[in-house]
Amino acid sequence: MAKHTLSVLVENTPGILARIAALFSRRGFNIDSLAEGLTEHPAIGRITIVVHAEDDLLEQVVRQVSKLVNVLRIVELERDSAVERGLVLAKIRADNRTRPQIIEIVQLFRAKTVDVSPEAVTIEATGTSDKLSALLKMLEPYGITELVQSGTIAIGRGADSISHRAAYELERIA
Repeated sequence: MAKHTLSVLVENTPGILARIAALFSRRGFNIDSLAEGLTEHPAIGRITIVVHAEDDLLEQVVRQVSKLVNVLRIVELERDSAVERGLVLAKIRADNRTRPQIIEIVQLFRAKTVDVSPEAVTIEATGTSDKLSALLKMLEPYGITELVQSGTIAIGRGADSISHRAAYELERIA
């Protein structure tokens, strides 16, 4: 099974995220990552879905998603032609002896220290899933006491924009 990153432009209406997630669920897909937010057009939202799936099965679900009333456009973002990022907030056990080592690892990965207490260091990191996994693996020996991760968000490289055409179509419909 291959990893697929889908970008779905939708009308900003209640329930659309649940309807799209339900289509994947009914087909037995396990969604690795699901992120939703507004675009540069307030009436349009973008949902980024990351799944591991066989190409032919995914194609069926993509066709079903594209038929939903509030879906404007769905595209698969190829790994080499897209920028993908996730966010991690992690609290790492730290004392006076280990804190400098933890901060050095954080700096090595170009992450940020966002909170320091006598017993812990909280860090913020953004990057690809591989980078974030590598960072967490380096911090594991110190003791990760709390971890929060966002879903992957992605955008195509270059000047092309999938949302401009969708905005035009939405204006035409309205």
